Amino acid sequence: MDSGLILLIFLAFLFAWGLNRLRRALRLGPMAYTGVVVVFVLVSLALWGQTFR
Repeated sequence: MDSGLILLIFLAFLFAWGLNRLRRALRLGPMAYTGVVVVFVLVSLALWGQTFR
Protein backbone atom coordinates (compact mmCIF):
# COMPACT_ATOMS: atom_id res chain seq x y z
CA MET A 1 0.00 0.00 0.00
CA ASP A 2 1.17 3.50 -0.82
CA SER A 3 2.44 5.46 2.18
CA GLY A 4 0.81 8.64 0.83
CA LEU A 5 -2.56 6.91 0.88
CA ILE A 6 -2.03 5.77 4.48
CA LEU A 7 -1.18 9.35 5.45
CA LEU A 8 -4.30 10.58 3.62
CA ILE A 9 -6.52 8.13 5.53
CA PHE A 10 -4.93 9.19 8.82
CA LEU A 11 -5.48 12.86 8.01
CA ALA A 12 -9.10 12.10 7.04
CA PHE A 13 -9.75 10.49 10.45
CA LEU A 14 -8.07 13.42 12.21
CA PHE A 15 -10.13 15.88 10.14
CA ALA A 16 -13.37 14.00 10.90
CA TRP A 17 -12.61 14.02 14.63
CA GLY A 18 -11.83 17.76 14.59
CA LEU A 19 -14.89 18.51 12.46
CA ASN A 20 -17.10 16.58 14.86
CA ARG A 21 -15.86 18.72 17.77
CA LEU A 22 -16.28 21.89 15.69
CA ARG A 23 -19.79 20.84 14.66
CA ARG A 24 -20.81 20.46 18.31
CA ALA A 25 -19.27 23.85 19.17
CA LEU A 26 -20.90 25.71 16.26
CA ARG A 27 -24.09 23.58 16.08
CA LEU A 28 -23.77 23.06 12.33
CA GLY A 29 -26.66 21.37 10.54
CA PRO A 30 -26.25 18.09 8.65
CA MET A 31 -26.16 19.89 5.26
CA ALA A 32 -23.28 22.16 6.30
CA TYR A 33 -21.46 19.16 7.78
CA THR A 34 -21.92 17.16 4.56
CA GLY A 35 -20.75 20.11 2.47
CA VAL A 36 -17.53 20.46 4.46
CA VAL A 37 -16.87 16.70 4.21
CA VAL A 38 -17.44 16.69 0.42
CA VAL A 39 -15.08 19.67 -0.06
CA PHE A 40 -12.42 17.96 2.07
CA VAL A 41 -12.71 14.72 0.07
CA LEU A 42 -12.43 16.56 -3.27
CA VAL A 43 -9.40 18.57 -2.11
CA SER A 44 -7.64 15.50 -0.69
CA LEU A 45 -8.29 13.49 -3.87
CA ALA A 46 -6.95 16.37 -5.98
CA LEU A 47 -3.79 16.56 -3.84
CA TRP A 48 -3.38 12.77 -3.96
CA GLY A 49 -3.80 12.82 -7.76
CA GLN A 50 -1.06 15.44 -8.07
CA THR A 51 1.49 13.05 -6.55
CA PHE A 52 1.29 10.77 -9.61
CA ARG A 53 2.30 13.45 -12.11
